[in-house]
Amino acid sequence: MHGIHTIDTGFGRPAFDAAYLVVERGRGAFIDSGTTHSLPRFLDAIHAAGLTPGDVDWVILTHVHLDHAGGAGELMKHLPHARLAVHPRGARHMIDPAVLIAGATGVYGEEAVRRDYGTIAPVPSERVVEAADGFVVDLAGRALLCLDTPGHAKHHIAIHDERANAFFTGDIFGLSYREFDTAQGPFIIPTTSPVQFDPDEAHASIERMLGYGPEAMYLTHYDRVGDVPRLARDLHEQLDAMVAIARRHMDDPDRDVRIATEFTDLYVGRAKRHGVALPADDIARLLKIDIRLNAQGILVWLDRTAKA
Repeated sequence: MHGIHTIDTGFGRPAFDAAYLVVERGRGAFIDSGTTHSLPRFLDAIHAAGLTPGDVDWVILTHVHLDHAGGAGELMKHLPHARLAVHPRGARHMIDPAVLIAGATGVYGEEAVRRDYGTIAPVPSERVVEAADGFVVDLAGRALLCLDTPGHAKHHIAIHDERANAFFTGDIFGLSYREFDTAQGPFIIPTTSPVQFDPDEAHASIERMLGYGPEAMYLTHYDRVGDVPRLARDLHEQLDAMVAIARRHMDDPDRDVRIATEFTDLYVGRAKRHGVALPADDIARLLKIDIRLNAQGILVWLDRTAKA
């Protein structure tokens, strides 16, 4: 649809982590790069779209978390004419990924980073373009507008595709796994990050995207969703509920466990009301990693705001 090709990057589990190839008049742009392990899937996507690696002009990163950007350095080695567009705060981390690697290692451990993301290669500085708010990538006359959309991370952009009237949202418009689709449509939850989550900024970024009247959102986790106004309301409600839960337990000695437990109850309860037929334990299992990360992210935010 609209020359947009979904790539399952292979990270995590099937239909968990997506990137996209946008094709316009024989030229291509990737949105996000997956991990280094994803490279064969990206090269296959180029050929499946009838292109060659030399036809790809851009790799655009929504942000520099490794499931979105870890494979950028290796991918760029195979795209002789491509430039890489990234938020100004993320550009230096693509040129020298040492801090990124150290941060991920601190959260997940060295063995897990090596297993899940592979070797993180740098991108030559002369190929990196800082996509500040309002930067437009011109893909053979097709405008891809980059908007600064903090909330999940300070180095996050969402890309508005004027031709498709849709956004590539990275993580700022939440997570929607296809296992949870029902007759009522897709189910969605917010996603924080371990260090830079800010609920007020997330609310504002969601509203900013809604101002463009998008017909669809292309999520990293996972794929295209419609019914955008309803999903935005769901995200706003859950962000408020998550903040309330976190504040209720901020002084508890076991606050991380209590918050994660109540987040589980929140998401499972909403999923069941949405008509998800899976048993509650299966819903919780599929969301286990996201629940842990959401609890971590909101705790870091709590502690940061308490010191402000």
